[in-house]
Amino acid sequence: MRRDTNLTKCLLVLVMVLSLASFVIASDKCNAIYGTGSHQFSVATGSPGELGLLKVLAEEFDKKYSTTMCWKKAGSGASLKLLKEKKVDAIMVHAPAAEKKAVQEGWATKRTLIGSNEFYIVGPAGDPAFIAKAKSAPEAYQKIAEAKAKFLSRGDNSGTHKKEMAIWQKAGISPAGSWYIVTKDFMMASLKRANEVGGYFMTDSSTWVAGKKELTNLKILFRDDPFLVNTYHGLCQPSGATPGQEYAAKFIDFLGSEEGQNIIATYGKDLYGEGMYNDAAYAKQFDH
Repeated sequence: MRRDTNLTKCLLVLVMVLSLASFVIASDKCNAIYGTGSHQFSVATGSPGELGLLKVLAEEFDKKYSTTMCWKKAGSGASLKLLKEKKVDAIMVHAPAAEKKAVQEGWATKRTLIGSNEFYIVGPAGDPAFIAKAKSAPEAYQKIAEAKAKFLSRGDNSGTHKKEMAIWQKAGISPAGSWYIVTKDFMMASLKRANEVGGYFMTDSSTWVAGKKELTNLKILFRDDPFLVNTYHGLCQPSGATPGQEYAAKFIDFLGSEEGQNIIATYGKDLYGEGMYNDAAYAKQFDH
């Protein structure tokens, strides 16, 4: 009887291992897997994953629903593309116009405001383009272009890149030239490169809080333009569209719940002495 019990346990462990292995293969290379539960789903996002917020949210969600989450690291544009192609079950993004279009076209649902941060324009302490004197983000960009000071762009169709291009458009400038450096990389990597080359860069405040101790060549030179507030939303597949849709939808609900919102609002305080994101109640005033 005891041998049968042990055999059953071994078989259960084997089934779980094989299930997780197949999840990794089917997920097309997860950047991380959180939880070991039987209910599997995938989420695409950029900075919230890079900075560890997604991990904390996933672990708390797992306790309630016994889930396994696959995180795919992708900027907002790429995350939306993955959702449209049914390669992920849910996304956390900051590209409001594209999000609304996705919902209107019917391949995304449950669009939920989950929080915000803001963009800072950082650069070398000497501020060669004098953007600290600017009264708006477009004026700051005009000064950078006029000075032909090094400016780094992610150039990757991410939410950050979309916002950057909207600012250039407001400034009436099509940036080009050796001073305009396209990284094709994520937020932290681009920020570190700006630190290395002494260039300007528009970073989200959360990534700045996480990395500022190492970024000794940069400082915040412009902030507080309302246009630079960065609202995040969660979206998921329509009902029945993918095998993981049911728990992805529950995860979106969790993000908007009191428990999820408390995690978002307090994340980072123990590590950095200040929160890295604002909650949805604060973000609502900027959500258009």
